[in-house]
Amino acid sequence: MVRTFNNGDQIPEPVTRIDRLIHEPSRYTLMAYLYVVEVADFLFLLRQTGMTWGNLSAHLGKLEVAGYVVIEKEFLGKKPHTTVRLTDEGRNAFEEYRGNMKRVLDNLPTK
Repeated sequence: MVRTFNNGDQIPEPVTRIDRLIHEPSRYTLMAYLYVVEVADFLFLLRQTGMTWGNLSAHLGKLEVAGYVVIEKEFLGKKPHTTVRLTDEGRNAFEEYRGNMKRVLDNLPTK
């Protein structure tokens, strides 16, 4: 299916359904890591992504506001410990994102 705009440009329909929140590379990376694990701690995500503390925190905050992740904070002894997990909504959004991206890439013309 193709969407045609007033100026004549055409874009395959799934492109218009790409979740822009997930599509940002850092958030895509976080969603992909969280998709394959039940729960991840902040330090694991920090090490795996190479993000700074502030950058990781900001991206997780956006995913949390969207309802895609749950962030839980606790203390282990006297040390803070933060864990992150996908919500059902986040898991569904990532699966939909993957499907839409696959359709977009599969529908590209070949040489």
